[in-house]
Amino acid sequence: MDRPSQPKWSPPGHFVGQAAGMRADRLIAVLLLLQMRGRVTAAEVARELEVSQRTARRDLEALSLAGVPVYSTPGSGGGWALVGGARTDLTGLTADEARALFLTAGSSAAVAPAAAGALRKLLGALPAPFREGARAAGAAVVVDAASWGRTAPPEPPHLPALQRAVLEGQQVVLGYRGRDARPSSRVVSPLGLVTKGGVWYLVADTDAGVRTFRVGRVTDVAATGQPVERPPGFDLRAAWEQNVGEVEQRRTGVRVEALAEPEVVPVLLGWLGRERVTVGGTAPDGRVEVTVAGPSLPLIVAHVAGLGRRLEVLTPEARPQLAALAEQLRGLYGDAD
Repeated sequence: MDRPSQPKWSPPGHFVGQAAGMRADRLIAVLLLLQMRGRVTAAEVARELEVSQRTARRDLEALSLAGVPVYSTPGSGGGWALVGGARTDLTGLTADEARALFLTAGSSAAVAPAAAGALRKLLGALPAPFREGARAAGAAVVVDAASWGRTAPPEPPHLPALQRAVLEGQQVVLGYRGRDARPSSRVVSPLGLVTKGGVWYLVADTDAGVRTFRVGRVTDVAATGQPVERPPGFDLRAAWEQNVGEVEQRRTGVRVEALAEPEVVPVLLGWLGRERVTVGGTAPDGRVEVTVAGPSLPLIVAHVAGLGRRLEVLTPEARPQLAALAEQLRGLYGDAD
């Protein structure tokens, strides 16, 4: 257990700068050994890090000279240890940063074993005052990818292979079945992965430019061994936001103006959401001006027809389609009691 009165010292970045010629990762590895084992000898450090005893002793002395409270005890049973068994924060995180990290990452750790292992290690590296807050933050949020009335989509089978390709920066031959169900195969440069509403998407550079692929439609992934060449200035978030904008334009490219009874407005918002329904002012007769957006006129007509006379469509192009739909319904149900 960490002691309440642990001494304070500079973070590893400080002593790395002072220890000329020393590798930062080796010095941190020495400090981790001290924290894990409590006491080590130069021979143990040399064996663990595969360096000479002279180099190991020089590293230990560099830590001490740089301000890390490490001391040596001579003789049999001696070695090097941190003063009072103290620990340091190797992460450089503030308390707020640690909580924010665990709040964001901890919610998905259950479906990402590697992430869960990394968080456990990071938790052990945090100083004692930070740990409880980070642990609580990690258990404070649950992300449920399923919408009401639906189960969460399963993880696409080829997602791990695409994750490796993105992290290793390696081109792949991508087998893909598009929306029209026609299979295709192409060489792509994976640039990043995005999850939206529980659905995974691959953003990749192709011969036709940067494209987005739904990972659930990927049928095969084969590494080529060739490195990815990222487009100059590429930014994954900006590329995804551009893609979202294009998709939203297709989803809401057609707009219909209408007058709705006030009680109908919440129904419309519940059906289609605020991204597809815009509420305007109140007309002289008390009805509310609304704009309904969608990917096509027939789809909008089908959505609003069920509201009958409680919503009057004003857009001229939509009125004949509503009249035709009403005629079809009259022919089908006109003889009903």
